[in-house]
Amino acid sequence: MNEVKNHWKKWIYWFLLGLAIIIVYKTCDNFGDMLKVVSTFFSIIKPFFIGIFIAYLLYLPCKKLEEIFKKSKSKIIKRQSRKLSIIILYMMIFLVIVILFKVILPVVIESVVDLINNIQGYLEIAISNYNSLPEDSILKGELVKYAISNIQNIDINQYFQLDKLFNYAMGAFNIVTSLFDIFVSIIVSIYILSERNQIIEFLKKCANAIFKEKTYNNIYKYFNNSNEIFFKFIAAQFLDAIVVGFLVTIAMSIMGIKYAPLLGFFIGLFNMIPYVGAIIAVTISAVITLITGGISQAIWMLIVVIILQQIDANIINPNIIRQSLKISPLLVIFAITVGGTYFGVLGMFLAVPVIAVIKIVIEDYIDLKLKEKMKQKNSD
Repeated sequence: MNEVKNHWKKWIYWFLLGLAIIIVYKTCDNFGDMLKVVSTFFSIIKPFFIGIFIAYLLYLPCKKLEEIFKKSKSKIIKRQSRKLSIIILYMMIFLVIVILFKVILPVVIESVVDLINNIQGYLEIAISNYNSLPEDSILKGELVKYAISNIQNIDINQYFQLDKLFNYAMGAFNIVTSLFDIFVSIIVSIYILSERNQIIEFLKKCANAIFKEKTYNNIYKYFNNSNEIFFKFIAAQFLDAIVVGFLVTIAMSIMGIKYAPLLGFFIGLFNMIPYVGAIIAVTISAVITLITGGISQAIWMLIVVIILQQIDANIINPNIIRQSLKISPLLVIFAITVGGTYFGVLGMFLAVPVIAVIKIVIEDYIDLKLKEKMKQKNSD
């Protein structure tokens, strides 16, 4: 009887092994089809991920609004505090989007169009002004001459054709999202925000059931710390970008700098990337001001923007990275470099909070190991 059982076990083993080999072979043989199936699946569930991300970003402001409504004397407002907070929050976001598309973006787009249409002429004027400088001028170095000679041989307009840029932008928009995806994402985010307590409790139960108590406590701790870091960083950088962009736009408009709204918007947007973003934006803005307004206007623009950046760093948002996230500028620059290399602009922006979380985990691990060593030393 035992021999029969062993015989069947061998046959089952070889059958399963052969079946596994066939499945692996077929998967590899039809890798393109499998990849297409996986890609289709992820494109279907993409709105749900976007909805989760939107709900995550809106969690804190929604919670704050709900707390305000719960303090109301009206029982109806108290009972409906969550629904009211969600409705008002989305109305505020809708209002901001309308202002952005109706007021800010048209001005910025108009500046971009005008700059693209006239950039060749601006370059020719700038080169003519350069050629008129005395031969002993500090700007008449070999490196500058080489750069200008290269610029003269480039037809800028071939790189900035509005029709092509518009088609690229529309194509990218159609690839990234659609009206249906946006609608589904918003609905998903609303349901997640309205049922967030039940979702959080379910996730807590799952984690508690799967992991040991010590592991569960660590997960809970790091999850809360990570949330706090991300919320604090994103909110602070976003508000800071609005303030800086607004101040720079006003200052440049007073100075009579052409394309002030565009440059202010650009500097404010890149200011969301700590340290590096401001340097990149100001440098590009200085070059645009140089070719559109001359060297004196570019110098004054640099002076004013640098002063505003210092006011922002020391008064408006004092030491935001080092104080709120408690990481050194060197580590910030390292994180931005790595994040930008692998994930582009988004990687540069999110690299700072990510490195802050990693830093906390590493520090806790080091402290734990040191405590264990101390305990072992004391016991010996």
